[in-house]
Amino acid sequence: MLMVGACAAWSLITAAAGDGRPEGVLLAVLAVSAGYAAGRICGALLPVVAPGAGAFAGLGLAITAPHSMGSPFVSPLGHTGATAALLALSAGAACCAAWAARAPGMRLALRLVAGGVAVNAAVLGSATGVAACVGVLLCSLAAARMRLRGLGLAGLALATALVTGMTWAIAEDVLPSGLTDSLEGRLTPHRVLLWHDALGMAHDEPLLGAGPGRFEDLSTTVAQSLSSDGKPHSAPFQLAAEQGLIGVALLAAVFCWVLYVLWRSPRPTPVVLTAGAALAALAAIAAVSNALSFTTVTAGAGLLAGMATARPLLGEEDGVGVPARDTTDG
Repeated sequence: MLMVGACAAWSLITAAAGDGRPEGVLLAVLAVSAGYAAGRICGALLPVVAPGAGAFAGLGLAITAPHSMGSPFVSPLGHTGATAALLALSAGAACCAAWAARAPGMRLALRLVAGGVAVNAAVLGSATGVAACVGVLLCSLAAARMRLRGLGLAGLALATALVTGMTWAIAEDVLPSGLTDSLEGRLTPHRVLLWHDALGMAHDEPLLGAGPGRFEDLSTTVAQSLSSDGKPHSAPFQLAAEQGLIGVALLAAVFCWVLYVLWRSPRPTPVVLTAGAALAALAAIAAVSNALSFTTVTAGAGLLAGMATARPLLGEEDGVGVPARDTTDG
């Protein structure tokens, strides 16, 4: 509650200082909080059914989302990041349900559902979604052999930090020219220009930022573009531009807190690491897209985190036969 309250309070402070519009940030905070609370309740009552239903719900939202098919000219901007994030969360929820299930047949069926999510990502034309879903599925399968959950979560945190650091290196143009050109070709030059604008705002107002919702008003790239949605398509860069370095620190603290509660979770280690992999995939997608600008994504992230940290009312064993109470350290 302190973490959520700090995020909401800082958005209001920066909005007052910079004449910003904090409604979007407050809605995201509310969505995460509501999703987490609902996940704790549903995960305690229905540890298999709840994540399984969540997987199908997320897949349905991804399929029916506007512009989910995308186009070579829009991708990977627009709704594509949200689609990939929903698919990653859906695959993670299906794998969590598989590890929570006792019957081998049910586990196999739920893993096939996770594989089906990856296939749907390919049908939707989301290469990022395919990579995220396959990565989550592979991490889930490998979690059966991972005894030290802290080591696995630390690896996920490191991977997320590397992706975020790479985006900063691209925006600051500190990489070798050949590598920069290759990455900019995949990310699109328009997105990199948006990152340059965000960094410029962060340099001008490093503490408070320009104010929530003001990136669209101050970005020259947005002003010169006819199809921009007014966002920098990177959660860290958007917070740096609009809420300063403290906003970025709060985002990092929330992610670290999620990993911490997963480490302390009473759920079996495979469930914990699977949820961690899906949330790390979401963090990586959010570092290069505007996925966190969609309420369905933020609520889904909170829901998955809540289900993976809930204490089921019925006894539960992990996928390698170790009682759930013994898995705090693996």
